This record gives sequence, C-alpha cells and structure tokens, in this order.
Amino acid sequence: MSAPILSLESIGLVQGTGWLLRDLDLFIGERDRLALIGRNGAGKSTLFRIISGLVEIDEGKRKQRPGTKIAMLAQDPEISGFETLLDFATSGDDAPEKHEVEAIADQLGTDLSRSAQTASGGERRRAALCRILATDADLLLLDEPTNHLDIAAIEWLEGWLNRYAGAFIVISHDREFLKRLTRSVVWLDRGQIRRKEIGFGGFEAWSEEVYAEEARAAAKLDTKLAQETKWLHRGVTARRKRNQGRLDALTKLRAQRASMLGQAGKAQLDLADDEDAKAKVVIDAKDISKSFGDRQILKPMSLRIQRGDRIGLVGPNGAGKTTFLKLLTKELEPDTGRVRHAKTLSGILIDQQRSLLAPKLRVRDIVAEGGEWIDVRGETKHIVGYLKQFLFTREDADRLVGSMSGGERSRLLLAREFARPSNLLVLDEPTNDLDLETLDLLQEVIADYEGTVLLVSHDRDFLDRTVNMVIGLDGSGYADIVAGGFADWERKRRTRSQSGSKQSSGPPASAPQPSPAREERMTFKDKHELETLPARIADLERQVKIHETALADPKLYEAGPAAAQKLGDELERIREDLLTAEDRWLELSEKAEELAVQ
Repeated sequence: MSAPILSLESIGLVQGTGWLLRDLDLFIGERDRLALIGRNGAGKSTLFRIISGLVEIDEGKRKQRPGTKIAMLAQDPEISGFETLLDFATSGDDAPEKHEVEAIADQLGTDLSRSAQTASGGERRRAALCRILATDADLLLLDEPTNHLDIAAIEWLEGWLNRYAGAFIVISHDREFLKRLTRSVVWLDRGQIRRKEIGFGGFEAWSEEVYAEEARAAAKLDTKLAQETKWLHRGVTARRKRNQGRLDALTKLRAQRASMLGQAGKAQLDLADDEDAKAKVVIDAKDISKSFGDRQILKPMSLRIQRGDRIGLVGPNGAGKTTFLKLLTKELEPDTGRVRHAKTLSGILIDQQRSLLAPKLRVRDIVAEGGEWIDVRGETKHIVGYLKQFLFTREDADRLVGSMSGGERSRLLLAREFARPSNLLVLDEPTNDLDLETLDLLQEVIADYEGTVLLVSHDRDFLDRTVNMVIGLDGSGYADIVAGGFADWERKRRTRSQSGSKQSSGPPASAPQPSPAREERMTFKDKHELETLPARIADLERQVKIHETALADPKLYEAGPAAAQKLGDELERIREDLLTAEDRWLELSEKAEELAVQ
C-alpha cells in the first residue's frame, strides 16, 4: 500500500464550549473514492475545511504530501468581487484554462456569462463545480455536488468522476450517485470516525450492525446514555424496515395505477366513469398549455390526478417542471384549457425557503410559537415528542436557528410544514441539503401522507422510493407519463429511444401505440404474473442486499477465495433474475395500459 497523500492523526476541534471532533484519524490514498456520511450538524463540512487546510485544528496533526493539490466544492461559494461567473471560475493561483471551464459548463448546462452578483445559489454552485473540475487537483472534496444539477448533468458528472485519476471524497444525499461511484465509506458519527472498505451500497447494513452492538452495550447501563442510544438505534433501523414495507406497497400501487393511463395520444391519466372514482379526483386539468414568448413550455394536454397519487416531475433544468407545478396548483393560469380543484383541496408548499427562518428565533418559536404544545393536524402533541420524529433532541427545542446547519434548517422547515392540516403536498426539490436519515424520514412521511403528493426532484433513488407515477418534461412541450418510479420512466424512455419511436412532432411519447406483435388480451397467466411480480421483485432485492452485505464482510475471505467466488456468482445470478423480473413487470404493465385504452 502506497503512502497516503494526506492524513489526519488524532485531531480534535473545539466548537463553542465543547469538542465538535475529537481523536479522529483519517488516511487518504491516491485513488480513494470515499463517501463521507453523517447527520446534518455532525461536522462533515467542517472536516472538509480541515482536510483542505482552511481550519486550524486544536489538537493532533495534519500531514499533506508535498506537491499535493486539493480542490474543494463548498456549499456556498464566495464569488464577491467578480463581474461574471466565468471570471470567478477562471480565477485563483491555479486558475484553470478558460476553454476547459467552458467545456465543463456546457456539459453541466450552466451559463457562465451571467452576472456574479445576480446569479442564483444554484448557478454559483455550478460555476464553482466547473472551476474545481477544470483544476488539475490530486484530491477533490465535493460537498453535495449534485445539488441544482439535473439528471443529465448528474450522469455526466458520474462519468467524469469514474474517469478521474485522483482521489475524491463526496458528501451527498443522492444514494444512486454514491452507489455508482464510491468504494469506501467514512462515517462521521457523534464526533468520531469509522471507516469501512465497502461501497455505499453496504452502508445501511453496516451502520445497523454498529447501532445494534452499541445498543447491546448500552443495555447494561441504567443511564440516560443507554436510553438515548436505544432511541437512536430503534429510530434508524425501524424507519428503514418500515420504509422497505412501504416500498412493497408502493410497487403494488404502481401496478394498479398503470391500468388507469388514459387514451393514447392525449397523455391523460384517466379514471373510470363511476361516481366513486369521480369523487377521488382532486385536480382535473383539461387541454392546458403554456408558452412564454415564442417558447412553448407545455403543449395541450389533459390530466386527472386522484386522491393518494404520488407524482414525480422530472426533466432538465429549464424544461418547465416548476411552471407545470404552478399550473396544476393554479398559481399560474394556462394559456388554453382550464384546471379545476376539488372543493376540499388544501395544499402546503415546501420549497426549501430556509431564508424565511429568522436566525434569532428558537426551534420552538418556529414550530410551536414558543410554547410546549403543538397542534399537529388536529392532534395536540408535546413539542419534544414531535421534534423527535424529525430527529431533533430535547435540547434542540431551545436552539437558535442561526446555530443550525443548512440541512438542520431544512428538517426544521419540514417539521413546521407537516404539522399543518392539508390534503395536497407540493415539494419542489425537497432533498437538497438533507442527510440520508432525514431522507428516510421524509420518505416515511410521504408514504404515510393521506393526501396527494406532487414532487419535483432530480434524486433518482428518492423518486423510486416515493412516487407511483412520473411525468417527464424534455423542454419540447410534451409530457411523458409513466406509471412507476424513475427507473421505470428511464427504462421506458431508453426503450423508445432505441426503437426510434419518439418523433419531433406528433403525439406525446407517453402515449405508446399498441404493438401488433403482442397478444390482444391479458391471459389469466399474464394477470397472475402482473399481480405476483412485485413481491418477487422485492424478494430478489432483499437477496441482493443480503449477498452484498456478506461479500463486504472481511471474515468471508479468511478461508480462501472459493467461498467468496461462490457467493459472487450467486449474486450475479440473482441480479440477472431481478433484471428479468423488472423487465417482465414493465412489459405486462405496458400491455395492461394499452388494452385499457382500446
């Protein structure tokens, strides 16, 4: 093993009246691909600043190999003093070449000619990302690099990092991004660091093992520490197990909703004509369209949304997702057509406006107007108990908002908004700056929400865990509708692209014509298979997780390579079975859609 390019040895850092980090060791190799995991407020961004040399430690040693260059993507890059974003992106002692920065900007879909002073937070972050990717660095520190990137840009970044010759450490809430890129996990937890040489895919199983061991040790102690450790472990593991159960139910919901896709050529989510079905409609959009100047954002389409739908809106930045959302919520009037709401529809919008949270207010001021009790959708709850549902402790109730991290403020915003009575939940990019445990919590809240959910997101894994339909906008004005999650939408889009079925004009891609090669009816076998495949898929996914966890255990290799080889072969077979089952479910779902509209 070669010498590390950077090391932290027994370091400590004081924050306020206590230690934020203490007795930490971290060694970074030349080609490390590390996922840095930890709750919001655990000190991840601070650790990045220590690694980069921007923060002086209070104890221990930081060693950097001579000549090693480090580039860090900060959450809020400082761009004051620059006229344009390009000026900022090509500045510094190791200023990158202008043509390289511009080439990266083109791939990320960002305009560097924008004024630095009027640029949005997302534009500033994309400019900063262009800057560090064009820098000839040996170590990249990437703090939430996928924030404000659309899916195409995220996939391009994944390819770039896979080809990158140096080392990188990533802080990200994007599970899919971490699964595809990282080889090791560094877990920052309660001021301590744990490291394991596994990809991010094995992190949840590993963390639960650690929590379980702590819970067993704490059970012997009749102390507050024992109670808090037990609460921490139970909350995390129980939430993940409940969410797995909810994923199984979501798969069945997707299959049911697939049969409701409306008439081909109209991109309409239709309902049966019976009165009970009509009563479920909460948003009824008829022949709506929208243009800004010469650009058509949405071509005429009809859409019926029923109570309980979880709809994800996806597409490139600027494709019109937020505009479409505003049309559905009647915040914006369509150029043609009309939108009707059920009389009882009452919505709340969560759009990450953390700036509205005054820094001098306490948490209890935000959530309970300074009191001890809060009315949560008609039920009175004590503020401490309610805050625990959002991963806050008893002491957090009196914390000042100004002392909280960006992710903690996002969690506070969720706690405030979810207490309000509503039956329509609108979330515009809700996952930015949330840690993984908070994403688990948000997934749980969405799954338990009794109303309808409209969600704009570029987080592929989160969409797969929460929505039963996806509406994709590509910027041409068409709305592409698929029953399922992001993976279903992406697979269907890829299939159409390969077959050349999508045209530059004509009916939306969301309205496939029946294939004459297919049977004209669903046989009993087909129907039974469509009903039973979701459980089969869930079982195969569980087997994949079990095998991945087993392969990540160093003890497996102590007896020689044979056992690991056998387990690896079994894992590949299960993955192939899973892919076959998913493709078959998609085929049968599409067949059901086509027959439903004939």
